[in-house]
Amino acid sequence: MLPTPRIQHGQTGLNKATTAPPVTLSARRPDGVVELMQITDTHLFSDPDGELLGIATWHSSRAVVDAMKEEQAGCDAILATGDLSQDHSPESYRHFARLMAELTPPVFWLPGNHDDAPVMQSELDAAGIGTAKHLLGEHWQVLLLDSQLHGKAHGSLGEAQLALLDQVLARYPRHHLLVAVHHQAVPVGCAWLDQHNLRNAGELQARLGRHPASRVVLCGHVHQGFDEVRDGIRYLASPSTCIQFKPLSDEFALDHTAPGWRALSLYPDGRLSTRVWRLPPDSFVPDFSARGY
Repeated sequence: MLPTPRIQHGQTGLNKATTAPPVTLSARRPDGVVELMQITDTHLFSDPDGELLGIATWHSSRAVVDAMKEEQAGCDAILATGDLSQDHSPESYRHFARLMAELTPPVFWLPGNHDDAPVMQSELDAAGIGTAKHLLGEHWQVLLLDSQLHGKAHGSLGEAQLALLDQVLARYPRHHLLVAVHHQAVPVGCAWLDQHNLRNAGELQARLGRHPASRVVLCGHVHQGFDEVRDGIRYLASPSTCIQFKPLSDEFALDHTAPGWRALSLYPDGRLSTRVWRLPPDSFVPDFSARGY
């Protein structure tokens, strides 16, 4: 079981809109800045020695979590943004839960295209990892949306997810908003990867475009760092804890950069500062002859 969080849980069902109250997200810092960490695309197997394109994903995730421990002081929550499993096994999610139990902040999650959402929810529930998808602070709110389409590499936000977004925007119009979603809502510049995007990103962008406060969209899926502002909305993507995809590549290609994670600071006035952290170079080297996965 995870340590008892400082956040009081109001649960949100997977793929369902909800009228349940959000969980309360309290800043530890006296200046009201909310500190978050994002971990994504762990691609774990039932076998801890299982490899994805030459990298043993449990071992690389183990190294990332050990590094995160050194930076977690003051962190208020951890967002796990999908593709936690590669083989859909209950054991893979148990491995993830045990790793997260070593970190102090409460963990919140959403599924990616590689996840088995029912198995994921069952195992993470059993491990005591929060199912809430709406976190509400004094100045910011965080919404975790499910973009998974079963059996598809690309994603889409269903009617229930868009309704949930409409709800929180209507109820908290003055709160700055960070939306976490697995699939990228804007092209990241990799032609092969941008085919597997959030297909109805326009519906998300239209809603965010009418929101008067700060707006940030945070994703996983693309296995690389990305930070760009479009039409006043900031889009962030983050490295995986295992293999990295080469930026700006038309065809599938792996990158030499090391596994990592992202830290985010949410300021009361709507500013956001962020940093990508990585393991030392060549900590985990993939099979560069791979042509896909």
